[in-house]
Amino acid sequence: MTNTIDKVLVAWRRRWWRPDPALLAAYDGLRPMTVVTGGSEGIGYALARQFAAAGHDLMLIARRPQPLSKAADRIRAEFRVEVAVVAVDITTPAAIPAIDAALAAQKAYADVLVNNAGIGLAGPFLDHAQEAIMRLLDLNVRALTELTRHYLPGMRTRGRGGILNLASLGGYAPGPYQAAYYASKAYVISLSEALAAEMAGQGVRITALVPGPAATAFHERMGGESAFYLRLLPVADPEGIAWAGYRGFLLGWRIVVPGVFNPFLALAMRIVPHRIVIPIIGWLLKPRGQERSDVRG
Repeated sequence: MTNTIDKVLVAWRRRWWRPDPALLAAYDGLRPMTVVTGGSEGIGYALARQFAAAGHDLMLIARRPQPLSKAADRIRAEFRVEVAVVAVDITTPAAIPAIDAALAAQKAYADVLVNNAGIGLAGPFLDHAQEAIMRLLDLNVRALTELTRHYLPGMRTRGRGGILNLASLGGYAPGPYQAAYYASKAYVISLSEALAAEMAGQGVRITALVPGPAATAFHERMGGESAFYLRLLPVADPEGIAWAGYRGFLLGWRIVVPGVFNPFLALAMRIVPHRIVIPIIGWLLKPRGQERSDVRG
């Protein structure tokens, strides 16, 4: 019964897909891998574990080689899957060629892309150096877009796989004192929903994972740990966020908002007039006596 349901779901997802034998021949003899950016810690690592638990071979991407290797070793030992690593800054021109070369060395292709890597900035916009803001946009927007544009055509050709983008609850409204970060996540949500509509019926899933605050080092590193939102809003563990994101992706959901209260917050942020909601968000996000910095996954 389960196999029949799975076949029906696959057929529905591929209802407009038509195989092109000439293009598909390029993937003969290759195996699928799930590519996870920022996969060495936090939500990215938790998402990698979810895919590994389901039997996916992985390629983890992050800047720092040592944490990356340790994360890969733990996943290999726990789930007995293949885990390759690429230590590269995905905002550099060398990133995509390096990932492609690593996939070729594994005789693999990017079946699923998890765009998890991102940085945050907390504090008044004018207090941030222009270079820091550009770094945020390079990673949260440009690199995510480049990776998506590079690997999505192959997914459509094969009529399978998909992209899971890590957004944020903050993407549903402007965020004073985290202005660039909130804006970047609004872009991720908008891009994901638009591409999901374009890919409908082609066998490719596009999902935005939209969590609220998470129990990771992200807030501390970006200088936002003194803001009231961490005291007033429920802080979720990365494993729970990843569990919800993975299952939503499997089901083909375009948006996944984990948690009990967060879906109501997401709805409120979309329907309450900005004149009312923005001052409240600004009060919640305003750092209190902490130095600010940025953090990269």
